[in-house]
Amino acid sequence: MEEISSKRVKQALKVAHYYYQGNMDQSKIAQEMGLSRPTVSRLLQLARDNGYVKIEIKDPFEDVYYLEQQLEKKYQLQRAIVVYAPSSDYQTIIQKIGQATADYLQKIVTDDDIIGVTWGKTLREIAISLNPDTNHQQNVRIVQLKGGVTHSMTDNFASEVMRDFTQAFHAKSDSLPLPVIFDNAKTKELVTEDRHIQYVIQQGQKANIAVFTVGTVYDDAMLFKLDYLDEKEIMKLKKESVGDISSRFIKADGEIADEGINRRTIGIELDELRQKKHAILVAGGARKLAAIRGALVGQYANTLVIDEGTARLLLAE
Repeated sequence: MEEISSKRVKQALKVAHYYYQGNMDQSKIAQEMGLSRPTVSRLLQLARDNGYVKIEIKDPFEDVYYLEQQLEKKYQLQRAIVVYAPSSDYQTIIQKIGQATADYLQKIVTDDDIIGVTWGKTLREIAISLNPDTNHQQNVRIVQLKGGVTHSMTDNFASEVMRDFTQAFHAKSDSLPLPVIFDNAKTKELVTEDRHIQYVIQQGQKANIAVFTVGTVYDDAMLFKLDYLDEKEIMKLKKESVGDISSRFIKADGEIADEGINRRTIGIELDELRQKKHAILVAGGARKLAAIRGALVGQYANTLVIDEGTARLLLAE
């Protein structure tokens, strides 16, 4: 009896190796071992029943739901959307969070909404993921929350974002045809006295939905490549700032990093983001961690769309 039992265990183990590691189906295993198909099935069951084989299901979506709850609690968010991204590649991440944001917008946007948008690569991914065929709201308006004109060779995707959002929601639109950061505060003040510019800024203030991201202060940061800032200012921001929200640079505590540059910046004030029904921060990737954290600590967002890896880093601190 002892010898028979030992032989059967060995058979069960061999069948398990073929099935789980060799990816052989039960018919092929039966043929290979000279057994019947039902016998192979019984041996696999024996291996499971006796603990020789343990099956573990890794459900990334279950983990995502837990992360969302923890983020909402830690940062007092109305909603956190954590996106499973199979890769740490930045382009893959922004594509995934862009699609998730587009899906979310198409659920929450209703008639007469005003949607304020910024620009950049992340906003571009959101814009191209919107599906015009699913949006049938009436009287929606898209407004640009910050200036987007630049003479740099680097594309900030401002016009593409406005175009695609406007088309997707069959909306009217208001662009802000100005640089986002002026050379001096006096020029900015004079320009914003124009009644047409005031109208667009007021539309941004009235927007009940704001969609924005954060920038970094690394060498390749988009704002550093758009010729708005000189080298001395960039060096100072690298030391004192963790990134920008709508082109307004913030410190780790969410406060404005440089008041001088901030007075030259045209667009929505950060305090106004706190008043939005939906202030949607869309950002991901480990390189944006400090900027995301600063934005959340400053409570400028009530909704966060983020990838799983970066969400874990936020919660691990």
